[in-house]
This record gives sequence, structure tokens and C-alpha cells, in this order.
Amino acid sequence: MNPQILIVGAGPTGLALAYSLARQGVPFRIIDKNAGTGTASRALAVHARILEQYEQLGLAERNIKRGHPILSLDVSDGKRVRATVKFHELGKGLSPFPFILSLPQDEHEEILVDELSKIGIEVEWNTSLLSFEDTGVGVNAVMQQQGQPEETAEFAYLCGCDGAGSMVRKGLGFDFPGGTYKQLFFVADIETEQPVDDMEKMDMYMDNDGFMLYMNVRNANTKRILGIVPEEFNERTDVEYHEITNYIENKIRVSAAKVNWFSTYRVHNRVSERFAKGRVFILGDAGHLHSPTGGQGMNTGIGDAINLGWKLAAVVQGKAAPKILSTYEQERIAFARRLIATTDKAFQTIVNQKLPGTLLREYAVPYVLPSVFKFSFPSKNAFKILSQIHINYRNSLLSKGKAGKVYGGMRLPWIETDMGDNFTPLRSVDWQIHIYGKAQPELIDFARSQSLQIHEFAWEARMKDAGFKQDALYLIRPDGHVGLATEKQWLRVLKMYLETYGIVAFGAE
Repeated sequence: MNPQILIVGAGPTGLALAYSLARQGVPFRIIDKNAGTGTASRALAVHARILEQYEQLGLAERNIKRGHPILSLDVSDGKRVRATVKFHELGKGLSPFPFILSLPQDEHEEILVDELSKIGIEVEWNTSLLSFEDTGVGVNAVMQQQGQPEETAEFAYLCGCDGAGSMVRKGLGFDFPGGTYKQLFFVADIETEQPVDDMEKMDMYMDNDGFMLYMNVRNANTKRILGIVPEEFNERTDVEYHEITNYIENKIRVSAAKVNWFSTYRVHNRVSERFAKGRVFILGDAGHLHSPTGGQGMNTGIGDAINLGWKLAAVVQGKAAPKILSTYEQERIAFARRLIATTDKAFQTIVNQKLPGTLLREYAVPYVLPSVFKFSFPSKNAFKILSQIHINYRNSLLSKGKAGKVYGGMRLPWIETDMGDNFTPLRSVDWQIHIYGKAQPELIDFARSQSLQIHEFAWEARMKDAGFKQDALYLIRPDGHVGLATEKQWLRVLKMYLETYGIVAFGAE
């Protein structure tokens, strides 16, 4: 079968899209102008929502084994620890992954490339996209592998996962509005003489000069440090680690026996005016750039890939009407804009340096942070936001209805039952019906006739706490979000929903 989709760019976003399509049996090609996976990486955090979606694809366990779960954050001002945030306590009961996974982007990419090669798919490295044209019935792409003649091929769809300078975004003529922070940032990967005891802790340092974040990566002797370059170096782009060694060591009391790599960079906050046009889509950094606050950028790109992956698979295989593709932009651009606004606000607060004893350090860190994270309600919300499990597509065309506190567009709340958890069935990456209580015979018959999986979970009191309504009908999308929620098991409403979008379960032939 000819490749239906061309993926341009093999960073985490492009690789996650490739793996998602491969798992769903969609033929594609993936090209990248670089010679191989990255060697130096700023992105480090993999959040709970991505691990949940990786679990659906069978990727979570390998990533977790390779990385280190970060369970807590200490915030200090150099003299003493002002606040401690315990992620694993905040996320308990909300997700099977109540932590932040520390996994450098280069290792993350290596895992994905290896998993793809296990199923016979290779990234075409050293290959550039030169131009493309959407003909209305397909996309003609002109590509060139280094040292080879140009090649023209036709695809049903083209996906630009080609980073901040995206050739695909520029080819579509999309504006990329936003700004660039004035501070120059650095990121360093260093090795220390002494191993650290606590691999599961991340540290944040704040004083009048700004902030520094440092955590363990790879092993007990390797640390990743991220911070703002001192102001006197701000106009330079060739700063080296040894020039700011004293600055770093005075702040965080960590000395490097060896510097594996060091780089400086400017931080942007931008969102493309559109994420799609015709048969062409942009994902990840091609569509949105974030401040490093909360490590959201890479996770958002992978989230784009998971969202678009199942929709493309459904349309290419005739299991859904092409109009569902319009919901990719609708769902993801709204989230990207909201995220930029919140991370930008948090970031500005953190880096607002020249106010001696700013409110944040003198008041928020010692008093507000602990109280936000101490009491159950706000702390749960803090975990939901950081981990991206709060993402909902309530305003999407695909989101309908509400039953209990669970509404269309929401991520399916995770719950452990006496029979196991309700996320295990999501590994089919297919539409499915969940009933928390008892399914009626006519619903069971209809689901069987449509090859639509139906999962019954015997009612338990804790389900109400999670937001479910007894015996209500929840139609779950392949990405684990609720498509339709109805208080009663209304077959007519379910049929109408499926017909509107031409939805056929992947299990159906």
C-alpha cells in the first residue's frame, strides 16, 4: 500500500505521530533534514497525560524505565528551602502516573526511533522537503535526500513537525505572532564528582538575579541546570560554561567535574494563526513555542500528534468522515493559546528580576505555594494543570453531552476499581463505550452489531467521587477523551452521533 501521509520532522512530535499511525496500520513516510536524533536537548519533562497516552500505545513502560520519576520540588532562596511541593501526593488517585518523568529529549527520541524500527519503519534522515502543493485531492511533495536527485511523490496528507523555523508553516503562509523574552537562557548537562542521594527531587533556586532549575538526569552523577545568563553577558551568544561557573556554583552549590554540553538560547512565546489548511497540518514547535515554565512545550507537541494521529487513521481507513480532521485545529489551537497565556504569566513572574525581594520570593514562595499545594482542592488542580490531564475539548464539534460531572471533550477520569482500572481498555486505541453500572441488553446488542467495544464496570461509590453517573453512557474516543456523555443509555442519541461523523470502530470490517 502506498504511503498516505508524509511526516516532515523526526523530533518527539513527528516520531510520536509516526508511532501512533503505525500502531493503527496507516502507511506513511517520515523524513528529517538532520543526520539522526538530537544529541543535546533542552526538553526533559514528560508529564502524566503523555505517559497515559503512551500507555495506550505500549510506550510508557520503556520510557519510565529509561527516565527518572521526579516526585518533589524544593524551592529555595539560597539560604534555605522555602517550599516543598510533592507531586506524587498531589497526583495520587488522579492518574496512574503521579509524577514528572525526567527523560532527556535525545533519549526519548532514541526510544521512539528504536520502537519504529522494531516494526520495520525507518526514518529517512538527511532528507529535506523542498516544496509542496495541495492539489485538493492530495499533496504533491518535492523531497531530496543529501547527494541524491530530487524526488516528487503524492500523499493524501502532509504533516509539518519541522520545528520553530517550519518550512511547512512558511509554505502555508501562516503568521507566527508572539514575542521573544529579553533574557538570554542557558542549559547545561554536567557531571558531578559525588553522586546525589535523592534522584527523585528537583530544585528551584530564586533570588534577585532570577532563577535556576536543576535536576538529575541519566544517572546519579549527571545534572541538568537551566537558568538565566547574568545580565553582563546578555548581548553575547558565545558565552561558555566556564565564564558563568562561579555564578552557578555560588547559587546552587553544585560544581561540575565535567561539562557534557552547554548552550544558550532565547525563549519565544508564539502561536501560529492556524494549525491546518486543506490537507496540510502543522504540529509541535511548528505551531507553538512556549517558555520553559512547567516543561509544557514538548508535551504539547506530542499531544498534538496523538490528537491528529487517530483522526488521520480513521479518515484514511474510511472509519470516519473527513470533517473530523477540522477538529484537530479547533481542539489544539485553543489549548496552545491558553497554555501560552498561562506559562507566559508564570514565567514573567519568575523572571521579573530587578525587584529586590519581589512578592514571589518574599511572600508567594514561603506562604502561598505551600498553602496552594497543602489543601486538597487547589493542589489537585495544580497537578491537573501541570500534568496536562485537565485538557478538555469542551467546545469541539466532537464533544456532546454531560452525565454526572463528566462531559463531552473531557479526558476520561481515571479510576481504579475492584476489577482493575478503567484505562486498561483504552489500549485498543479505538472508540469504546463505558458504562459504570449495568449496560442494557439493547445497548449491548447494538454495540456488538457495530463491533464497538463495550466495557461495564460494576458500580462502586468511588465512581461518583470521580464524577461518573451510575448507568450513564460514555462514548470514549481513541485518544481517551469522552466524545459523548448521556445520563440515560439513549441509543438514538448514540446512533446519531456515530452517523454525524461517519464513525466506525476500527475493530469493524
